[in-house]
Parts: sequence; C-alpha cells; structure tokens
Amino acid sequence: MRLGLLAAMSIIVVRLFFIQIIQHDKWAEKAAAQQTLQNVLPAKRGEIYMMDGNEPVAVVMNATVYTVIVDPMLANRESVEEKLGSLIKDKQIAKWDDVFANRTRRYYIVAKNVERKAAEQIADLDLTGVWLQSNTKRVYPEGELASNLLGFVNAEGIGQYGIEGALNDELTGEDGLLKTIKDINNVALSIGDDNVKIAAKDGENVVLTIDRTMQHNIEKILEKKSQEIGFKNLEAIVMDPNNGEVLAMANYPGYDPANFGNVESAAAYINHVVEDPFEPASVCKTFAFAAATDLGVMTPDKTFTNFGEITIDGWPIRNAEQGANLLGTQTMQTAFNYSLNTGSTQALRWMGGSETEITQTAREKLYEYYFNRFGLGHYTGIELYESPGYLVEPNADMYGLASTYANMTFGQNMQATMVQVAAAISSVVNGGKYYIPTIVAGKMVNGEFIANEEREPVRQTISAQTSASMREMLYNTRKMWRSNGTDPVGYYVGGKTGTAQVIKDGAYSMDETQATYVGVGGKEGELPSYVIMVRVWEEGKLAGGQEHALPVFNDLKNYVQNYLRIQPKTAE
Repeated sequence: MRLGLLAAMSIIVVRLFFIQIIQHDKWAEKAAAQQTLQNVLPAKRGEIYMMDGNEPVAVVMNATVYTVIVDPMLANRESVEEKLGSLIKDKQIAKWDDVFANRTRRYYIVAKNVERKAAEQIADLDLTGVWLQSNTKRVYPEGELASNLLGFVNAEGIGQYGIEGALNDELTGEDGLLKTIKDINNVALSIGDDNVKIAAKDGENVVLTIDRTMQHNIEKILEKKSQEIGFKNLEAIVMDPNNGEVLAMANYPGYDPANFGNVESAAAYINHVVEDPFEPASVCKTFAFAAATDLGVMTPDKTFTNFGEITIDGWPIRNAEQGANLLGTQTMQTAFNYSLNTGSTQALRWMGGSETEITQTAREKLYEYYFNRFGLGHYTGIELYESPGYLVEPNADMYGLASTYANMTFGQNMQATMVQVAAAISSVVNGGKYYIPTIVAGKMVNGEFIANEEREPVRQTISAQTSASMREMLYNTRKMWRSNGTDPVGYYVGGKTGTAQVIKDGAYSMDETQATYVGVGGKEGELPSYVIMVRVWEEGKLAGGQEHALPVFNDLKNYVQNYLRIQPKTAE
C-alpha cells in the first residue's frame, strides 16, 4: 500500500512539475485568458445635418444594434453553434468552421447589426466566451431625400458615395480599447497592473449647407417635371453666388440609402451634379463672351457678320437658328440671344486680335479664362467626390485645335460638371469673385452648431464692370425668350440655354442630346441672390434647352424666389 501511495504521489509530483515548469507558459496564458476582458470600444459614427432655416436638423442618424463576438479559446463550439444560430440568422457574417479554426484566437466577430430583442435573448443564454458589443446602424429618416448627395454606409460600416463616402474619415472617428481583469460574471474590475482603457473618439457631426425644406421641394419639382416633359433624368443645383454655398443639390431619380442594394446598378448612386462631366453646350457662351468683354475686345453692341455657317479646319460650324433676319450684320447681344455659334467663334477670334483667324493667342486666352479663372475642367474643391472634366490645352499636339476651341466657345469638345458651371456663373454675376463651392456649413459639437468661418473669394475672374455687362446680357436674353408673367416686375432674372450633342461610339449622335439651363436672379438693382442650373437627359432621346430645361428652371426659380423671401423692387 505504501508503494502504491508513493507511486501516486510520484505521479502527482511529476504532473505538477510538467504543468508548472514545462507547460508554464501555456497554462499561464489560459489563466490570463479566463481572467482578462479585452474589448474594442467602438466610436460612434458622426451624424449628418441639414439646415432648417437657421437651425441644423439631423437627416442621418444612428440606431443601436449589436455585434456578436466569440472567443474561440473559451467558447464551446457545439453549445455556441446550437444556441446562437437561430438568433443571429441572416445577421451572421462568419462560418463556424472559420471561427473555431484557430482556438488561440481571442476575438472573432460572428454577427453584425443584431437587433435589440435578439441581443437580449443572447445575453440571457450567458454563454461562456460569447459577448455582445453595442454598435450603431445608419438610419435615414427622410427616405430618399438627397440620397445621391448623402450616400450610404455599407455592411462593413464604411461610407460609400456622397457625404458618407467623401467624409468617411471624419464621420468614422477612432475606436478605443478596454483591457482589464474580470470576475466570473465577465464584469470588469478596477484592479490589476495591466489595465488599459483608451477612450473611443466619436466621429464628427457634420452640418451641410443644404436647406432641408428647399432640397425636399426641389426634388418634388424635378419629379413632377420629369413626368410632364417625359425625360427620365433631371438634375439641379441651387447656389448662393455670393459665398459659394450650395443650398440644394438634387438628382432625379434617387434611391433609398437604407436599402441601397435595391437598385438596378451602381449607376443609381452617382451624384451627376459633381461626378458626371458632360458637354454643357451653349451655357458656356456666357464664359466666352465674358472673357472677350473682360479683355476689352467685345461689347454687347459690337457687330459681326453672320453667315449662318463657317468652316474651320474643314469642320462646319452652324447655327441652330437660321432665320434670314439673323444673317448679315448682327450685334453680339443678338448672337447671345439666339445662341449663334458663329458669334461666340467671332468673340474667340477677337481675343487673338484677328477678324478671321483663331490664333494661338486666342486659344491661350480662352484657356486662361475657362480653366484657370472659371475653374472649368478641373476639381473645384467641394467636399464631395467629384470628377475633373477635361479641356484640350491650347498647344496640344493634335489636328483641329482651331475648330476644337471654336466648339469650346459653345460648350462642345470639352467636359465640365454642373457644380463647375454653377460656381463659374456665380463669379460672372457676383462682381467677378470666385468662391470654392461648399456643401459643409460647420459641425455640431455637444449639441451646439459651430459654423465655419465666413468664406472669402479665392480669385477675381473678371472685372466688376465686365460682371455688370454680363448680368445685363443674361437679363436681355431671358427677357426676349421668357413667357409673359414668368418674371414679375421688380425681379431681375437672367439665363442661358444649352443643347449639347452626345458622343456615342466616338462620334456625335444625331439621336441624343442633353439640355441645360443656367439662370440667376434676385431683386432688381441688387446682385443676384441665387444661381440655378438644370440638366435634362435620357439615353436615346433629344432634349432641348428651350423646350425642356427652361420650363424646369422656371418652376424652380419661382419656388426658390418665394422660399428665400426675395422682395421685388417697388416703384419709386
């Protein structure tokens, strides 16, 4: 018996030696694992606000959901798989084989966006090695409102498209970390030398310059006009020309960011106002005429000879309006009124000091105004994903530079975005001051709106005198084409149409055009209070600036003018 007892004691001693000395590190790790709680402290994603008058109101918020985490070292696979499976269902993002493939792994996310009711049931199971981490899910209480502007957050919590994507870093914040000794109930204790707590840094709450009410009603008007004029795609931007703030940026149709997967293709997410460069057409005559006026080679009363068509580099340049009354000697105001391509081409010739040729000097000067001053064909700096567009450089090694630049005077053979055009037009009519367009008004900090500093212009595009002349040209053009009663007495509204051919398979299509209209307005005798640009298009259809874009502008203008409470000038 003594021998048996001695043998048993020997076995125990050997086993203790093996555990305490040979396998010390292994068992120390297991003990630490059971005693230590390590948790990521998720940062709260910043919310997004729009303006409601002078007060910010949240249009993108967060709802509490839960992430289910498993510690493969501690959890019992059979129990976890059996009891959790029915509760996490479609929220599960990991296969059980992957979760338990490495039992030394301490942290594996198995489900995300679990609703509160299911989370409470999981907590009641009290499963070893399983815990819940509260998190947030994006909520869009306004439905499709400004969806192409706002974007969405994907299943991984990453912002996609719009503000959510462009400002993802600012909105995301930085996660924190909790590592501490725990009791048997997984409750963190305050004792222990290895305690670590790094607080999460929540994302910024961004306030947009967008007026929520205006945005809503602009979108409703686009929806209504889409049905009336029979075109699928309509976009509009409303900008304050005196500081570059965007008051509305609308795309029709939109989508539901809360169900962003329910679209035919990713093309539905594109914000066409900033991400889709196109040929803006004759609205660009505004810039060509402004450049020529600013250079002192043109006035509204200066005349040229209109032949109805001219040939440059073997390429015919024709006018859409071919009435006999427009042939012969015409003023530049008439050329602007009737959108004569021969007129804008003549303005380009004058820029180079010639009556008949488009010189290198002319090309360089037009490029200087278009690209460097008006900001066409490159990024504006707005706080959104944007496309640069494209302008051919004045000394490019290619045939047909003269005809290319002639076409650029009426907005073809170039690409720009709506936001570029709106910002450039703003500078044309506000006295020549270019403001970088902005969509961000400030931040919400502890419930208080902290507005950005007052913005200053970054450059002078044209002189104040040229700006005054161009306002008058825009006003006279609209005055000639507007319907009776469209612009009541006391308001000063100007505008320009555009109808652009679309390139298909490397050539301009005869079966598809896009329509644009840019208008400015406000109280007579004062600088314009708003700039509105409209675009109308649909694949395979012919859209006209006068027929389709102008009626959309008229409805938008009437609404904006009333909403901004712009009072007409009273008779003295």
